Amino acid sequence: MDPVSALFEKIDDSILKKVELIESSYTRYAIRAVLACLFLTLGTAIAFGTAMQAEEVAPGSGRFLYAFMFSWSLVMILFMNAELGTSNMLYMTVGVYRKKIDIKMASKILFTCILFNLIGGIFFGYLISLTGTFQDLSVDNYMFTSLAGKLEKSTLQILVEGIFANVIVNTAVLISLRMKDDAGKVLAIIFVIFIFAFLGYEHVIANFPAFSLGYFTFGGSMANMTVSSLIHNLTFALLGNYIGGGLVIGLIYAWLNNTSSSYVD
Repeated sequence: MDPVSALFEKIDDSILKKVELIESSYTRYAIRAVLACLFLTLGTAIAFGTAMQAEEVAPGSGRFLYAFMFSWSLVMILFMNAELGTSNMLYMTVGVYRKKIDIKMASKILFTCILFNLIGGIFFGYLISLTGTFQDLSVDNYMFTSLAGKLEKSTLQILVEGIFANVIVNTAVLISLRMKDDAGKVLAIIFVIFIFAFLGYEHVIANFPAFSLGYFTFGGSMANMTVSSLIHNLTFALLGNYIGGGLVIGLIYAWLNNTSSSYVD
């Protein structure tokens, strides 16, 4: 008998639950995807808010505090059972490879998730822009300059950073699946997500609320923000994220665990 991967049994179970939910209630699945960007927007807001305050007191400290506070986004998403497009890149790729779902269903789930992540990111980005922390900001504050920097990146940089971003995110997801203790999960998620947030890598779903918050707070297009620059960033971040999460982590680890060897995860 081939060895059984406890990790991939959990992944298979999660995939089948997603299929069951979207088939029984498309609306409920869509709302879970919207909620992912509620938590992601809150994490983005506290990260930018903390960084902006820190830069006034200790210039150069904003990046460190931004990364630490942003890490709580994934904690909220995972513990609140919301649907995140970048983790579903792993689940859907694994599901197709392991023949748990077909390509049509995998595409439906992934497209729905990303679409409603986008809707949630824009909606909650707008609402957060109306709150006190984001009123009357200077044009050279940490948030505006950070977002402008994202839009200046080359295609290759966005693609490579997108790959690493979703390698990191899905590593955090798999670590959380392997752990039983909730406190341990929280610490693991925070310290792993800190890596991509501190290094400024490109995460397409995180960019939905970030760009929306920046746009609405600025009162329109800020420096470097055009339709073409946004499409450029989001397109290649999406492609890079799929390579990193769907192929490098999802497909490779699914293949590694499709073995008669006892070396399984």
